[in-house]
Amino acid sequence: MPTGPVTATYRLQLNADFTFDDARHQLDHIAGLGVSHLYLSPIQTAVDGSTHGYDWVPPPAVSPVLGGIDGLRALRSAAAERGLGIIVDIVPNHTGVEDPRQNPWWWDVLRHGHDSAFASYFDIDWSSANGADGKLALPVLGGPGDVDALEVFPNAGQTGELGFYEHRFPLAPGTAQGSGAEVHDRQHYRLVPWDSGVIGYRRFFAVNGLAGLRQEDADVYAATHRVVQDLVAEDLVDGIRVDHPDGLTAPVEYLQRLRDTIGPDRLLLIEKILSRGEPLDPSLPVQGTTGYEQLRRVGAVLVDPRGIEELSELHLRVAGDRGDSRWLHDAEHALKLATLHHTFPAELGRLRRSVRAATPDSAVEVTDADLDAALALILAGLGVYRADYPVLGDKLADLVDELRIREPGLADAFAVIGPAVTVPGEASSRLAQVCGAVTAKSVEDCLFYRTARLVSSQEVGGDPGLPAMGLDDFHTANRIRAGQWPSAMTALSTHDTKRDEDVRARIGVLSQVPGRWADVVAQIEDRTPAPDPLTGLFLLQNMFGVWPSDGPVDDDLRTRLHDYATKAIREAGLRTTWTEVDTDFEDATHRWIDAVVDEPGTLGSLVAELAPHWRSDSLTQKALSMLTPGFPDIYQGTEWFTDSLVDPDNRRPVDYTRSVDHPKTRLVTAIATLRRDHPDLFGPGSAYVRLIADGPAADHLIAFGRGAHGAEPAVVFAAPRWTVSLPDLSATTLRLPPGRWRDLLSGNDFDGVVGLSELLAETAPVVLVADTTSGER
Repeated sequence: MPTGPVTATYRLQLNADFTFDDARHQLDHIAGLGVSHLYLSPIQTAVDGSTHGYDWVPPPAVSPVLGGIDGLRALRSAAAERGLGIIVDIVPNHTGVEDPRQNPWWWDVLRHGHDSAFASYFDIDWSSANGADGKLALPVLGGPGDVDALEVFPNAGQTGELGFYEHRFPLAPGTAQGSGAEVHDRQHYRLVPWDSGVIGYRRFFAVNGLAGLRQEDADVYAATHRVVQDLVAEDLVDGIRVDHPDGLTAPVEYLQRLRDTIGPDRLLLIEKILSRGEPLDPSLPVQGTTGYEQLRRVGAVLVDPRGIEELSELHLRVAGDRGDSRWLHDAEHALKLATLHHTFPAELGRLRRSVRAATPDSAVEVTDADLDAALALILAGLGVYRADYPVLGDKLADLVDELRIREPGLADAFAVIGPAVTVPGEASSRLAQVCGAVTAKSVEDCLFYRTARLVSSQEVGGDPGLPAMGLDDFHTANRIRAGQWPSAMTALSTHDTKRDEDVRARIGVLSQVPGRWADVVAQIEDRTPAPDPLTGLFLLQNMFGVWPSDGPVDDDLRTRLHDYATKAIREAGLRTTWTEVDTDFEDATHRWIDAVVDEPGTLGSLVAELAPHWRSDSLTQKALSMLTPGFPDIYQGTEWFTDSLVDPDNRRPVDYTRSVDHPKTRLVTAIATLRRDHPDLFGPGSAYVRLIADGPAADHLIAFGRGAHGAEPAVVFAAPRWTVSLPDLSATTLRLPPGRWRDLLSGNDFDGVVGLSELLAETAPVVLVADTTSGER
């Protein structure tokens, strides 16, 4: 049966260079941190060379590259000896098809078409109106003329293969005769240009190499979850984290089936991105999300709202807009419309056809163009990844009604769409699936690279329109989380975050010194003008976030900055893109980066000047993630200060030879050990109590107590925020709950009403533990 309660996890990214055996050799270090469980990235067989495992391929099995089932058993045993459990990541939404030869299910579908035993496994568009005459469209060609470049290759014991440069595809039996183009015409699939807007299967977002699976089919679920069933049967895992359930046709039903598979006692978490104010559906049989919403809160409470106006003015001078919530709303809406038509035309067409199929008797005659326009406005206006969860009620229906009034020219189209998408069925599911894909590609993967007011808030699940959070809202959100989702995860850094926790904390400090930052930007711009001002402002903040505090930028970091800049400007898509590279602009950007790096004084001086403040915020943010409701995940290496940017930078190998005599490591170890030893103070049924300081620095103090429900707090947290402008602490006090308290880090004792100058004299943040041996409690 599962081990004890999950009190803190340690996330490991497994791959060919870091296997089960490598993980086993780090268990003493990980256990020494005080965590209760390992949290592993996907462990199933993935495509050759995968660095992350989310491109798994059938048949389902524990990856031989990682060490296979025996390697997992050895890791489980070694972990258990140290009191550690194991949680694993699974990927139900999609499977890797980049190289069809590595995916036998996909290969069989390409070879046999409808007659394949696996044809029902994939979410394939076989419609005669799919743009490929009912065949399975594969967007791999450079252009229409490339059909003539196709070659037929014999394959001993099989029917041969069709080749397009390095790509290989199977041939249906008896179809190998003739030229490549002639053979191609006889297949169940059709190779089409990559930019044709035609694709024959649901993808993961816009990744052609990941094909969607039909988990709503019980046979597909059984076939794809064999490994999960075996892991549970052999008691090799204590919990499951589900990757991107929003991509599934019916996520609620899927999660209910998965809960039945793993039983009632194992942890079940979902990677679910919630917009600000969006609740997680309480009917889901899960302990919660992986915590992007909490990541947003613990970062936002440290941002100084007084600096946002000045940062908006800087953005206006540099970029021509304020980068505020109004601009972001309009930009997001426009981007979603553009992304839908540019990136997802096949998905839009399939959605439109499902709407028509759901309303065959409609008396209203509506053109395809009007239906597409109306569907686009719905997708752009929903503001959530998908709106068909029960907790969201009539959100979708209300939007359709609102748009019908606002857009009278499309009233008939909305009249047809409304009945189709607001009741369960294929149309509503397809709308939800397209909505998530459009949102991710428009917001996280584009908009968040096109604006630069305060880039630390431009994060997965983030809300750059409202980058700061007041203490009232912060404490209210935590009380709600303690009551509703006490066993959810809080992740500060993941394999998907745009910047790791310490980089975000450092950039967030710029909200406290907006004038100083504006001066630095102006000095650099005067000396070394960026090829594009907005790009310069965006990259400078990221450079500030990773700039060494004790020396110049070395060659390794210089290379990482160049790699990051290439990805960032292509994702932004303003001057260059992945598919239409502007070499002149990219070269100019890289020359500018080198110029900034080679004149380090201005940026380096600010980093050094603010070092005490961003270090304080980094530690405070980490402590908040570990002491607020839910349980913390420690992403590999983040027990030390880190400087990672977006993937693949954040998936670099971890240097485990570093000293654990480090302020962040000591903090992590102290809190994780406290949580492990006293789970009742933090888990289900525990309390979260706000503590309020008195005096001029009261709004600068974040303070709360944790403890068993109905009892006085047994743990008190206190930390300063906005430390650049911190008033004299001697005039501000905090009344501690009754009893005597010991600082977990310094060992100092406190009781009663304590001055902040005394409380925060040696360590910040402060974690106080009740002295239960004093007899006063």
